[in-house]
Amino acid sequence: MRRKFVFLAAAACAVLTMLVVTVPAQVSLTPKEQLGKDIFFDENLSLNYNQSCATCHGPEAGWTGPDSLINAHGTVYEGSIPGAFGDRKPPSAAYATQSPIFHLEKKGLFVGGNFWTAGRRAKPSGARRPNRQRPVPESCGAGAARCRGARRAGLRRRVRRLFREVWGVVICDPANVAMAYDNIGYSVAAYEASAEVNAFTSKFDSSKKGMAKLTKEEQAGHALFLGKAKCAKCHIANGQRPLFTDYTFDNLGLPKNPENPVYVANPGYVDIGLGDSCQPG
Repeated sequence: MRRKFVFLAAAACAVLTMLVVTVPAQVSLTPKEQLGKDIFFDENLSLNYNQSCATCHGPEAGWTGPDSLINAHGTVYEGSIPGAFGDRKPPSAAYATQSPIFHLEKKGLFVGGNFWTAGRRAKPSGARRPNRQRPVPESCGAGAARCRGARRAGLRRRVRRLFREVWGVVICDPANVAMAYDNIGYSVAAYEASAEVNAFTSKFDSSKKGMAKLTKEEQAGHALFLGKAKCAKCHIANGQRPLFTDYTFDNLGLPKNPENPVYVANPGYVDIGLGDSCQPG
């Protein structure tokens, strides 16, 4: 067993070295993508004007939680409302829009969607309104934001101007609050789908383009990954831009993290994972 573990660990280390991401070059964004970026980094959209999407999805940390101290312990980030937490670490916003729409395959496998449990976002569309089963954590203040037209008036003046340019002046009509909320989500989704967030700049990606060459150790790790180690059975590595996932779900049997704030507040809480997304209602 120990020999097998060492073998797999060596394969994993070799593969990880070729997945190191480099800083992407500046990319040109469309007006909608730029609007989404401005909104993504705008703290005014939160309930208390103190938190942006980037607070929990930082580009400097692969578009996930950027606080190393939090990541080393409870992993869950406090929201705009003091003392309000979700129950999971923020997932990466990068490459999320490439996930297929959450669905049940004929073989009985759930596939696609966003977030750690797909039902939280039935469609891979960034900040788009969530489905009924899994609301956005109130730590984000999202419910209040929706009631106020997603703080349409709270956007900075320059962002409001771009918002009108992209979606038309009708978007600022008080009668179109729901439309404004949806279009804020679509704008963020456009940015999350852009080349700035989906950079494909790892050494592995560069090697696929002929812009870099894997070392002998990395090539050996890649061979193990595709072959004997069977990593590629779930972490699909086909195509020019593989994301190393088959978009399905597995029960890894991990124990709960006692430092997670949700267990501190409610020791009896049980996270049933994907099952929580499949509840009726």
